[in-house]
Amino acid sequence: MPKIRDASELDAEACVAIYTPYVTDTAITFEIEPPSAAEMAARIATAQATHAWMVLEDDGRVVGYAYGGPMKPRAAYRWSCEVSVYLEPGRRRTGGGRALYEALFERLAERGFRTAIAGMTLPNDASVGLHKALGFESIGTYRQIGWKLDAWHDVHWRQRPLAVLPDPPEETR
Repeated sequence: MPKIRDASELDAEACVAIYTPYVTDTAITFEIEPPSAAEMAARIATAQATHAWMVLEDDGRVVGYAYGGPMKPRAAYRWSCEVSVYLEPGRRRTGGGRALYEALFERLAERGFRTAIAGMTLPNDASVGLHKALGFESIGTYRQIGWKLDAWHDVHWRQRPLAVLPDPPEETR
């Protein structure tokens, strides 16, 4: 039975293994070189300190992950975050992405975040469909913003509320 839990730096190698095909074979991410396990461990630690990073385990093996991080560095944006989800190949449309995101959104809301932002390289019908199904609304598209795999790519942005909290906002936890 699949299980979702908080990630730790010990999950770095598994997350790199999931992420590497997206880096090397697709334009879904604009990274050109896969991160090392040490770099991924640092990313996990940073996300856990300020936002959240969740992993999906199946039979004790990490098969997907989702995380949140700062949307922009300026202080007024601190209640919004950018989110991403990655599943190992062959796991699309199995409910793993939805389950990871729902756990992530709950954790981010607990920490005081109010809005999630997600960007997806186009075309990516699976990602657009997942984000629509989870209540993300379209906020715009950057046209021909990234060059990868010998072509220009658009990035479509969507957002959704995480929590409705009283104003003025409290600092995130």
